[in-house]
Amino acid sequence: MITRACICLSIIISGLALRTFGLGLGLPVAIVKYGGSMLWGAMVFFLVAIAASSLSRRSIALISASIAVCVELFRLVHAPWLDAFRLTLAGALLLGRIFSPWNVLAYGVGIVLGMLLDRFGVPAFTKATLSARRAQ
Repeated sequence: MITRACICLSIIISGLALRTFGLGLGLPVAIVKYGGSMLWGAMVFFLVAIAASSLSRRSIALISASIAVCVELFRLVHAPWLDAFRLTLAGALLLGRIFSPWNVLAYGVGIVLGMLLDRFGVPAFTKATLSARRAQ
């Protein structure tokens, strides 16, 4: 669980860095926008994985995809207080501002990448950490 939390925190930091500095570094707008959406999807996967660690990766991915689709569809709902929140940094990062079916695709790619990272990255990281601790 600690490893998943560290990966999730790394994804959050990467997403914030991409959105903050990506355009300034000369990255294309599409990479910044959809790269951030992919990282958001991966973050949702790891948050669900942390909260429901007893579930299979497939179940975690399905729950994550459901959350991502619901959040994207929620962008079609407009109320003055909700639109005001969406104009804040927290609102833009958590809920987004404009509905886009392309975001759903980017979330899906991020969730799949999160599954792969969880499958192959977490065990490798854990084994390397354990090996390093044993060597000390």
